Amino acid sequence: MHPAHLVACGFGSGLSPRAPGTVGTLFAWLTFPWLRSSMSDFELLGFLLLCFLGGILAVHKTGVDLGVIDHGSIVWDEIVPFWLVLLFCPAHWLWQASAFCLFRFFDIVKLPPARYFDEKVKNGFGVMCDDLMAAGHTLLVLAILRFVLT
Repeated sequence: MHPAHLVACGFGSGLSPRAPGTVGTLFAWLTFPWLRSSMSDFELLGFLLLCFLGGILAVHKTGVDLGVIDHGSIVWDEIVPFWLVLLFCPAHWLWQASAFCLFRFFDIVKLPPARYFDEKVKNGFGVMCDDLMAAGHTLLVLAILRFVLT
Protein backbone atom coordinates (compact mmCIF):
# COMPACT_ATOMS: atom_id res chain seq x y z
CA MET A 1 0.00 0.00 0.00
CA HIS A 2 1.25 3.45 -0.89
CA PRO A 3 1.67 5.79 2.14
CA ALA A 4 -0.68 8.29 0.46
CA HIS A 5 -3.48 5.73 0.75
CA LEU A 6 -2.95 5.42 4.51
CA VAL A 7 -3.27 9.19 4.90
CA ALA A 8 -6.13 9.64 2.43
CA CYS A 9 -8.12 6.87 4.11
CA GLY A 10 -7.68 8.51 7.50
CA PHE A 11 -5.37 5.83 8.91
CA GLY A 12 -8.11 3.25 8.37
CA SER A 13 -11.10 5.28 9.56
CA GLY A 14 -12.31 5.61 5.97
CA LEU A 15 -12.50 1.86 5.58
CA SER A 16 -15.66 1.69 7.68
CA PRO A 17 -18.36 -0.22 5.78
CA ARG A 18 -20.97 2.31 6.96
CA ALA A 19 -20.75 6.10 6.84
CA PRO A 20 -16.98 6.40 6.30
CA GLY A 21 -17.18 10.21 6.16
CA THR A 22 -18.85 10.29 9.54
CA VAL A 23 -16.31 7.84 10.95
CA GLY A 24 -13.48 9.97 9.53
CA THR A 25 -14.97 13.05 11.18
CA LEU A 26 -15.23 11.12 14.47
CA PHE A 27 -11.56 10.18 14.06
CA ALA A 28 -10.78 13.90 13.73
CA TRP A 29 -12.78 14.71 16.86
CA LEU A 30 -11.12 11.93 18.87
CA THR A 31 -7.58 12.86 17.81
CA PHE A 32 -7.97 16.63 18.15
CA PRO A 33 -7.32 16.79 21.93
CA TRP A 34 -3.91 15.20 21.36
CA LEU A 35 -3.09 17.72 18.60
CA ARG A 36 -4.39 20.61 20.69
CA SER A 37 -2.28 19.69 23.69
CA SER A 38 0.91 19.24 21.71
CA MET A 39 0.97 22.52 19.72
CA SER A 40 0.34 26.23 20.09
CA ASP A 41 -2.42 27.82 17.99
CA PHE A 42 0.14 29.09 15.49
CA GLU A 43 1.88 25.70 15.24
CA LEU A 44 -1.46 23.94 14.85
CA LEU A 45 -2.50 26.28 12.03
CA GLY A 46 0.80 25.55 10.29
CA PHE A 47 0.33 21.83 10.81
CA LEU A 48 -3.19 22.03 9.37
CA LEU A 49 -1.91 23.93 6.35
CA LEU A 50 0.69 21.20 5.74
CA CYS A 51 -1.97 18.52 6.23
CA PHE A 52 -4.23 20.28 3.74
CA LEU A 53 -1.51 20.70 1.11
CA GLY A 54 -0.20 17.17 1.61
CA GLY A 55 -3.78 15.97 1.60
CA ILE A 56 -4.32 17.36 -1.89
CA LEU A 57 -1.53 15.08 -3.12
CA ALA A 58 -2.51 12.04 -1.03
CA VAL A 59 -6.20 12.29 -1.89
CA HIS A 60 -5.45 12.76 -5.59
CA LYS A 61 -3.05 9.79 -5.72
CA THR A 62 -5.50 7.56 -3.86
CA GLY A 63 -8.46 8.66 -5.98
CA VAL A 64 -6.54 7.99 -9.20
CA ASP A 65 -5.37 4.58 -7.95
CA LEU A 66 -8.92 3.64 -6.89
CA GLY A 67 -10.39 4.95 -10.14
CA VAL A 68 -12.75 7.35 -8.33
CA ILE A 69 -11.38 10.78 -7.44
CA ASP A 70 -13.66 11.19 -4.40
CA HIS A 71 -13.91 7.55 -3.34
CA GLY A 72 -15.95 6.98 -0.17
CA SER A 73 -12.95 5.58 1.70
CA ILE A 74 -11.07 8.86 1.26
CA VAL A 75 -11.74 10.79 4.47
CA TRP A 76 -8.67 13.01 4.89
CA ASP A 77 -10.84 15.71 3.34
CA GLU A 78 -13.17 15.42 6.35
CA ILE A 79 -10.42 15.11 8.95
CA VAL A 80 -8.32 18.19 8.24
CA PRO A 81 -11.21 20.67 7.84
CA PHE A 82 -12.90 19.34 10.98
CA TRP A 83 -9.65 19.81 12.92
CA LEU A 84 -9.79 23.42 11.73
CA VAL A 85 -13.39 23.73 12.94
CA LEU A 86 -12.40 22.35 16.34
CA LEU A 87 -9.50 24.80 16.60
CA PHE A 88 -11.98 27.70 16.44
CA CYS A 89 -14.79 25.99 18.33
CA PRO A 90 -15.31 26.39 22.09
CA ALA A 91 -13.84 23.40 23.91
CA HIS A 92 -17.11 22.41 25.58
CA TRP A 93 -18.47 19.05 24.36
CA LEU A 94 -21.87 20.55 23.44
CA TRP A 95 -20.28 23.10 21.12
CA GLN A 96 -18.12 20.38 19.59
CA ALA A 97 -21.08 18.02 19.14
CA SER A 98 -22.98 20.85 17.46
CA ALA A 99 -19.94 21.51 15.25
CA PHE A 100 -19.81 17.81 14.35
CA CYS A 101 -23.48 17.75 13.32
CA LEU A 102 -23.23 21.01 11.39
CA PHE A 103 -20.07 19.91 9.60
CA ARG A 104 -21.62 16.59 8.55
CA PHE A 105 -24.76 18.43 7.38
CA PHE A 106 -22.81 20.94 5.29
CA ASP A 107 -20.52 18.20 3.93
CA ILE A 108 -23.54 16.22 2.72
CA VAL A 109 -25.64 19.15 1.44
CA LYS A 110 -22.71 20.91 -0.28
CA LEU A 111 -23.90 24.51 -0.41
CA PRO A 112 -22.14 26.76 -2.90
CA PRO A 113 -19.20 27.09 -3.32
CA ALA A 114 -18.67 23.53 -1.98
CA ARG A 115 -20.94 22.16 -4.72
CA TYR A 116 -18.75 23.80 -7.36
CA PHE A 117 -15.62 22.08 -6.05
CA ASP A 118 -17.48 18.77 -5.73
CA GLU A 119 -18.95 18.84 -9.23
CA LYS A 120 -16.37 20.72 -11.31
CA VAL A 121 -12.91 20.31 -9.77
CA LYS A 122 -12.16 16.62 -10.19
CA ASN A 123 -8.81 16.31 -8.47
CA GLY A 124 -7.33 16.25 -4.96
CA PHE A 125 -7.69 20.02 -4.65
CA GLY A 126 -11.42 19.86 -5.39
CA VAL A 127 -11.96 17.00 -2.96
CA MET A 128 -10.17 18.84 -0.16
CA CYS A 129 -11.79 22.21 -0.94
CA ASP A 130 -15.41 21.07 -0.86
CA ASP A 131 -14.93 20.00 2.77
CA LEU A 132 -13.00 23.17 3.55
CA MET A 133 -16.11 25.06 2.39
CA ALA A 134 -18.24 22.87 4.70
CA ALA A 135 -15.89 23.85 7.53
CA GLY A 136 -16.37 27.51 6.62
CA HIS A 137 -20.15 27.16 6.69
CA THR A 138 -19.91 25.37 10.03
CA LEU A 139 -17.74 28.08 11.55
CA LEU A 140 -20.10 30.78 10.28
CA VAL A 141 -23.13 29.13 11.91
CA LEU A 142 -21.19 28.57 15.15
CA ALA A 143 -20.14 32.23 15.21
CA ILE A 144 -23.75 33.33 14.71
CA LEU A 145 -24.91 30.97 17.47
CA ARG A 146 -22.23 32.23 19.81
CA PHE A 147 -23.20 35.85 19.07
CA VAL A 148 -26.89 35.16 19.65
CA LEU A 149 -26.29 33.19 22.86
CA THR A 150 -23.88 35.65 24.50
